[in-house]
Amino acid sequence: MSKRRKNQRAAADTAPRRDKVRDIFVPRPFEGLVDEPEWIALRELVPAASAPLRLSPALVEEFGDRPVTLATVLPMAAPAITKPDGRVLIGLQRHQQSGDVSRDLAEALLCALRTEPGGQVAVPPLPGPGPRLQDVLVDGPLEITMHDGFEFWLDPGATDDPTVQASLERANAAIYPTVRLTAAKAAYWCQVPEKAHVRWVLPDEEDAALDALARLGAAGTLPLGEQTRFAGMFRAHGRLVPVWDLPEETPATDWEDPVAQFAKRYTEALAASDPLDAAGRRARQGLLGRQLTLR
Repeated sequence: MSKRRKNQRAAADTAPRRDKVRDIFVPRPFEGLVDEPEWIALRELVPAASAPLRLSPALVEEFGDRPVTLATVLPMAAPAITKPDGRVLIGLQRHQQSGDVSRDLAEALLCALRTEPGGQVAVPPLPGPGPRLQDVLVDGPLEITMHDGFEFWLDPGATDDPTVQASLERANAAIYPTVRLTAAKAAYWCQVPEKAHVRWVLPDEEDAALDALARLGAAGTLPLGEQTRFAGMFRAHGRLVPVWDLPEETPATDWEDPVAQFAKRYTEALAASDPLDAAGRRARQGLLGRQLTLR
């Protein structure tokens, strides 16, 4: 064996071994949070929104009662930002993530709190075992603010920089109009090129929700009204999200009553305890055939 290879092997034998971080998939990362469907909606459906968060008493004792804001997305899809005045922003939609979104977000928050205000926050792509959102926050309903653009990222006067202004304009150009509906929690209207949608994150267990939708499908009452179409649904973080195609020209406010009426039909179907009949079973299979899963 050559002297060089001997030296390489000796170095390898004496180098400290790094434990491999195992990734574990958690199908319902937001389980247990009061507003689980809204967390999912902000993660998967909403382009620009924010909500204040409250640190747990233990973190307040360690880091002070620093203001923390949840954002749908941050510049360059960063996981977290810390401002010079101590404010912290964490981003739900990011490039790198593990199989447990809740653990990712908690680690991003902790990394930001440990970073000097205004400094660059470094967040590991695979954080390994540790605290989750449910451990680091005071849970409660999210006070969501919808935004037409991403100006909420910036400090006063930041848009005076032409580079910042150009970056902001590019980010804003990618936003499609989205409205949070009041008729049902975690229901959102959005307008994309040549069509509009309503998408609703259902709060119920998947099997029960699927049976309820199948009952409505068998009865022919899945659409929201005339000129609407039940487009299908997707699974996101352990919850079902039905989607309806709508006329592009009808404004979001006109869908409040149809969504409220559908929510009433859905609640009644959810309460039914008798087994699905043949028509219901066929409708259920049809729904499963049009289902996508988001991870």
